[in-house]
Amino acid sequence: MGDLLLVRHGETEWSLSGRHTSWTDLPLTQHGEEQAKSLAPLLADRTYALVLASPLSRAIRTAELGGLSGVAPDPDLHEWDYGGYEGITTVEIHRSRPDWYLWSDGVPPGPHGHPGESPEQIGARADRVLAKVERALADDEGDVVLVAHAHFLRVLTARRLGLPPAAGRLFQLATGTVSRLSTEHGRPVITEWNRMP
Repeated sequence: MGDLLLVRHGETEWSLSGRHTSWTDLPLTQHGEEQAKSLAPLLADRTYALVLASPLSRAIRTAELGGLSGVAPDPDLHEWDYGGYEGITTVEIHRSRPDWYLWSDGVPPGPHGHPGESPEQIGARADRVLAKVERALADDEGDVVLVAHAHFLRVLTARRLGLPPAAGRLFQLATGTVSRLSTEHGRPVITEWNRMP
């Protein structure tokens, strides 16, 4: 059975400043583009049964610069909908809600079409992606790579390991990194995390 590789997109202006970024489609910074290019050696020399990416440009561009081909956009890989906290930093939120914690408190509704999501809603999307991953890995024709966003990939990791969605809080994930989930004795495990070239 192949491995599941998780690629967090390269740096954007908002990831650099700590602003919550879900549907706002920001480009990579120059440093983010360099991060994405530097991932190519980590992603080369593998056979991929499936390559999926969030449809947002920061993920698609990271996949391109990382040398991945045959990338299929998948809306389920979209970042957590931060609702009314889109574009706002945790520091700013703490001014009015000092004890706020995304993983337990959620987000307020945002503009039309962006009601915000709970960890359980993200978990349901992650489970749909993992069903596709399982089918591809079962064919034993190579690895699967997902190019997406920090909070989503953290929830997906928790779900892959059999943990509740909110356990994604345990897996910090930096921009421009590759992480690898594999199996040991038939059970999912983390093999590498936050690998940079």
